[in-house]
Amino acid sequence: MMKMQKSEYRPVTDEERRRLEQNRCSASDWHSLFVKDSTDLSLIRDVDFEGRVCIGALSPEASHPNGISRARIADSTLGDYVLIRNIGREIRGAEIRDDVQIENVAAIIFEPEAPCGVGVMASVLDETGSRPVRFYPDLSSQTASLMALKPRWAEDSLFPQLDDLAEQSPASHSIGIGSIIRDSGLIKNVHIDAGVRIEGASRLSNGSIINNADSSRPLSYIGAGVDAENFMIVDGVADSGAILRNTFVGQGAILEKGFTAHDSVFFANSSMENGEACALFAGPYSVSMHKSTLLIGCMLSFMNAGSGTNQSNHMYKLGPVHWGILERGVKTSSFSYIMLGAKVGPFSLVMGSHKNHPDSSEFPFSYLFGDDKGATTVVPAMMLRSCGLLRDEKKWPTRDRRLKRKLRMLDRVHFAVLNPMTVARILDAIDLMRELQIKPADDDGFIRYKGMKLRRAHLQRAEIIYGEAICKYLYERIGENDLPEATSDTPEEWVDLGGQLITRSTLRSVLEADTLSEADAILDKAYETFEADELRWIADRLPDEWRRRKADWSLGAENFDRHIEEDRTMYRDGLSAEHSMLAL
Repeated sequence: MMKMQKSEYRPVTDEERRRLEQNRCSASDWHSLFVKDSTDLSLIRDVDFEGRVCIGALSPEASHPNGISRARIADSTLGDYVLIRNIGREIRGAEIRDDVQIENVAAIIFEPEAPCGVGVMASVLDETGSRPVRFYPDLSSQTASLMALKPRWAEDSLFPQLDDLAEQSPASHSIGIGSIIRDSGLIKNVHIDAGVRIEGASRLSNGSIINNADSSRPLSYIGAGVDAENFMIVDGVADSGAILRNTFVGQGAILEKGFTAHDSVFFANSSMENGEACALFAGPYSVSMHKSTLLIGCMLSFMNAGSGTNQSNHMYKLGPVHWGILERGVKTSSFSYIMLGAKVGPFSLVMGSHKNHPDSSEFPFSYLFGDDKGATTVVPAMMLRSCGLLRDEKKWPTRDRRLKRKLRMLDRVHFAVLNPMTVARILDAIDLMRELQIKPADDDGFIRYKGMKLRRAHLQRAEIIYGEAICKYLYERIGENDLPEATSDTPEEWVDLGGQLITRSTLRSVLEADTLSEADAILDKAYETFEADELRWIADRLPDEWRRRKADWSLGAENFDRHIEEDRTMYRDGLSAEHSMLAL
């Protein structure tokens, strides 16, 4: 934290005191008021000073309006060329840096030793506080995922380090260089970084607004009607009536249009409007746009919630103890419902009502249909023929709001739809489906597995589609090149850690790291070596069946692309027909 040179300030002289009194100013103790030689006292009018107050340079010739009027300033230090006017109550305990503009604000108050949002705990997932995510300025989606999914590790290893960090570097009670605060209500114990704009906020309490970009192009912003308490915004946006309680808004994330959230975290480039989140872990690129949507007690990423999407996490006898996981890329249709706990496999589409705690994680890229009794029917692999899936894969990187600001990116994100995790699931699903096809169907024609219903014909078709996807993946990664030699008889298992794909051994190394910086270094290295690790995994994991079929990879990839194009053409033709129907 930059410290202003106290030697630059000096006590006001008797003559300066008289001039300030002529400008209708008062002080509880004039000996505690300090100015600089370059402070133009004519720019200070109608101000009450209390306690020790230091005022920086003021000049009518500055590049922007500056001065202090109609305000009460207590126990604060003001930098050069600040503009402070029309303060309803007071500014107390603040360190206000150079070129800050504060107008029409009810009050800005910093209490001694206030944490300013650092250390706030969000009770994500089960709401009971047994899986808390703890806020700090460098919190990433990966570290937060470990807190939520490995609470014992967080309690024993991570939280003591964060305690030490908070003790060594206490929260700054400052308003950063060039920041602007206008037309807002009470702002209490809120650290504001350089360049941040707050315009029309209703109330802000116990929080930090962090800007890691150039101060002239910040991502962080607080807009009209925002009411936030116990929060942290790191290169993110809260706007247009958003209400936040115990909420973290990460880099490029936007919460707006009346969205309400409590005990929730949102990471890279998530967009939330109109609806509600409760105990939500929203990984990168999570999207909800509708007023009737409730996201509760679940972990998700790359997710798109349809209108009326709902989950249930409450057990009457024990309270809200259920939680679930919607793995990366899950979409929900309008008015879909899932009774938690549940786990939905990656890149699946959820439709209807699901009340039997489904676990479709072994069937990626599936359609999940809920019937009128809440049972789940799974149609595996069908999402692989959706043109929208590859459209998403291409658009996600282009919509990264962090890139233009050249930020130090906290969240590590892999975008590929076909990747070691999803392809491993596909390979395992093919083996599982072959076993299921041997089983006799029940009287209603369904094969049942883990409470879900599947049809034999769907399993047979899914095996073909899954096979084409594997060909597509291998042809894109290997092409006509020679296959790498296998290095291990036990191929690595891959996991999705908050949007980053890592091996299980990397995860173990992170959990065994002695310090948070060491854990971050391991994750950074894994991100940098992903492609090499992926090729090594392909060599180790690829069954002999697929090695023998290398000549068929290009044909399988062509079939995969053809089905995608057929889907795109079908939708375009349907859209053209609709437009013709609506023509004047």
